[in-house]
Amino acid sequence: METMTSRERVLRTVNFQKADRVPIDLGALKASCIGVKAYNRVKAELGIHDDTRIWDPTFMIASVEEAVLQRFHVDVVPLDISSAEFDLMPDSEWHPKTLYPGAEGLLPPGTRIGTDSEGDWVRLDQDGKPTSYHMPREGYYFDDTSFNELGAMIDPSAFQPVTGFSDAQLEALQKRGKFLYDNTDYAMLGWGGGVCFLGLSLITDRLSNVTMGLPSEWMIMLMTEKETCHEMMDKSVDASIQCLKQLHDAVGDTCFAWGIAADDSGTQRGEFINPELWAEMIKPHYAKLCDWVHQNTNWKTFLHSCGSIYHLIPHMIEAGVDILNPIQTSAANMEPERLKEEFGGKVVIWGGGCDTQHILPTATPEEVREHVRERLAIFAPGGGYVFNQVHNIQPNVPPENVIAMLDAAYEFGQTN
Repeated sequence: METMTSRERVLRTVNFQKADRVPIDLGALKASCIGVKAYNRVKAELGIHDDTRIWDPTFMIASVEEAVLQRFHVDVVPLDISSAEFDLMPDSEWHPKTLYPGAEGLLPPGTRIGTDSEGDWVRLDQDGKPTSYHMPREGYYFDDTSFNELGAMIDPSAFQPVTGFSDAQLEALQKRGKFLYDNTDYAMLGWGGGVCFLGLSLITDRLSNVTMGLPSEWMIMLMTEKETCHEMMDKSVDASIQCLKQLHDAVGDTCFAWGIAADDSGTQRGEFINPELWAEMIKPHYAKLCDWVHQNTNWKTFLHSCGSIYHLIPHMIEAGVDILNPIQTSAANMEPERLKEEFGGKVVIWGGGCDTQHILPTATPEEVREHVRERLAIFAPGGGYVFNQVHNIQPNVPPENVIAMLDAAYEFGQTN
């Protein structure tokens, strides 16, 4: 088969058409990326010495640069409303920082990090005041300590989802999208303005309608205050549609898909919620959002949901989800063969290419290579599969294992 561009390859794949090889993702969304420490080690192995941009300081993940994208034949890049402004700025406007050994990098403009009374790191707001995000001095991430607080209550009347973006954000997104479309052949995955209904209660963050707060109270409300929950979720979806309309006006169909939700609906052992309750309470709102996307754009709908979600996947497909990530194959009921047999051809499988819990951190490079070969043999036939490890590559993963994984994805992903 004639060699395709990355953009052609991804478009054919997400439409269940034959491509010249399995597309590869590393860093197209903030849940398919690599920890800064692991990334710096990989770059050192490759002889790449440019400064690393820290895409997300809270989770300390790297922005994958061009030399690494090319080396590993990566096909997808992010178009993210939360960082488009930063992406256009030169390195000189970013802030160099080392939070722990090996995590040297450039923080996005405006990022402020200080120390608390224990000497640990704390994210600061724009006024220099401590936020609830803390990280031990030798830790890997900032944890939101507000989840430890008890007694806070959800006030439905105070729920005001974000309904749009600033002109500066949209202009930056448009410029970034145009640059990537005109000057590269990467496929672009859009993100921002989506919703989240599970695991976290309904309080919006600054840049999108992602919901945050107290999961336990929200779970109870889904059973005891159903009408109120429907009203809140409907309000959230309406706000997201307004956001997505602005985003589509800015970038059009240059993106092949847009992330409609980062909604972790599963634990290691099972779903957060009874599937019947999910279908009753959550599914209609996803269906409304997916319907709008499909009727008004050429985008595919992209859903990120961690954990054991096997019993929810049929409902997600019926609601209009086109692409599912990260495919946590180490969770209960998420065996690769089972998922491929039951859902292959019905939803694009994006992830599951390497077990980041039990294989990638501890196996030998040869074992990683064989593991990836086995996964591709399961997921790749018939198309509709994009290679990515399960969620982010953690900071302690050996660089030789990362290299072995991505090289195997390219080698064994070739179409016969």
